[in-house]
Amino acid sequence: MVRTTVHLLRHGEVDNPDRVLYGRRPGFGLSERGRTMAERVASGLTARAADLVYLAASPLQRAQETAAPLSEAFDLDVDTDGRLIEAVNYFEGSTVGKDPTVLLNPRHWPKLVNPAKPSWGEPYAEQAERMFAAIREAKSRAAGHEAVLVSHQLPIWVVRRTLEGGSMIHDPRRRRCTLASLTSLTFDDGTLVALDYSEPCRDLLPDSSTAVLP
Repeated sequence: MVRTTVHLLRHGEVDNPDRVLYGRRPGFGLSERGRTMAERVASGLTARAADLVYLAASPLQRAQETAAPLSEAFDLDVDTDGRLIEAVNYFEGSTVGKDPTVLLNPRHWPKLVNPAKPSWGEPYAEQAERMFAAIREAKSRAAGHEAVLVSHQLPIWVVRRTLEGGSMIHDPRRRRCTLASLTSLTFDDGTLVALDYSEPCRDLLPDSSTAVLP
């Protein structure tokens, strides 16, 4: 029996004082606290002698910076994987997380009519398809060992909801995918046998960690 674990790591806190919904926009790197989070994740996996042999990250700056301490700690190159990128969002660039009244503008209403799709961005089914493709590749490349994929809150949450058979209609503030959290998928001979979740940086989370931000 070959046991393989693929960890889905959400990036650390981003330097974003204006609380812009940054989505796929360039130029949003980790804050000082976010860098501390990334270092802690790497230190924690090192301390338990994780058998990490494969590391990949979304091409966005915040994901690449979160992967960097892991790359150094485990002497691994970071495989930049576009399938791990943040979801497309119609409201990207707005401050809807800070000021939800933005949604009261009638011109936005057509984008809010179908939360099951969702109508405001990349369909959940498409997010799941690309994420599971990346997971399958990581499982293959790390067979018998461990892999880390650095991604973003919503794509990781879509994976979890899919595996647990949950509805995609949900309150974003209740996603169990905090900053620098690990959603860990364990496979025996290709069959998923465990889904675990941990928050190694829980004590570092800002009060705004549950805000509707990517």
